[in-house]
Amino acid sequence: MNLTKEEKQILCEVADIFEVPEGAYNFRINGKSVGRKSTANIDIQTKKKKSGLDIYIKANTKGETVHIPVAISVAGLKEAVYNDFYIGENADVTIVAGCGIYNCGEQDSVHNGIHRFYVEKKARVKYIEKHYGFGRGVGGKILNPTTEVYLEKGAEAELELEQIKGVDSTIRKTRAELKDDARIIVKERLMTHGRQIAKSVYEIELNGKNSVADLASRSIAQDCSNQLFKATIVGNNVCRGHSACDAILMDEAEVHAVPALNAKTKEAELIHEAAIGKIASSQLTKLMTLGLTPKEAESKIINGFLR
Repeated sequence: MNLTKEEKQILCEVADIFEVPEGAYNFRINGKSVGRKSTANIDIQTKKKKSGLDIYIKANTKGETVHIPVAISVAGLKEAVYNDFYIGENADVTIVAGCGIYNCGEQDSVHNGIHRFYVEKKARVKYIEKHYGFGRGVGGKILNPTTEVYLEKGAEAELELEQIKGVDSTIRKTRAELKDDARIIVKERLMTHGRQIAKSVYEIELNGKNSVADLASRSIAQDCSNQLFKATIVGNNVCRGHSACDAILMDEAEVHAVPALNAKTKEAELIHEAAIGKIASSQLTKLMTLGLTPKEAESKIINGFLR
């Protein structure tokens, strides 16, 4: 693949790719697939009627990874991509996605990624999605991911969703439906600065007996940026649901946390926690006594908080 240094930087940031990875992959650069590989257990196909992929993972596939990163390095490109994942029974796989935008122009660059996961009985999927933007142009770097997860009996999904930096606007929508004994774990990490806007909206339906949801969001809001975290967990059966929002507020930024719990049976156990506040002065003082400058101490705390 003939990639620019900016495109290579994106792949490193969002997918930790420094060379062509082992296993199945599809690289999407500026709206086109520039490299693809299927394996004996993982088949990647181009959708016929709209932009995107159908990815089929055979039953009992263990320990394999699929890389499907996206890079945009031209101003003015706007795309919507639909990727569907069909994960067979008893499989256990990792999917590494992520999108980065390099924009040095005057027009907005936009990527809307719609990912749907159909996870069969007792299968497990770990999904890693990172977003990143850079470039000195006035055009926006806009990323709007939509994630839908459908878990059959005993299936499990773990989502690691991270916005590294540089994204001007994002609306992140995540929806999940769980059947008996299914489990979903979501870890969101988010940083905004300047006048960036980030909205995270979660809707999780615990339909099955003994289904479990654990959602945790950590965020840093700097400068004049604005964040919204809205999480709705619906308990329709004997189930356990927990959501937590923990945010550090800096400068003139704003963070809004909107929890919603809807228990439709007395057997549903649903909990929400939210904490928004500034960096504790005692933490800064302690690090400064170890020789760090105020800025270094602040950076240390932020990096540790988002791990």
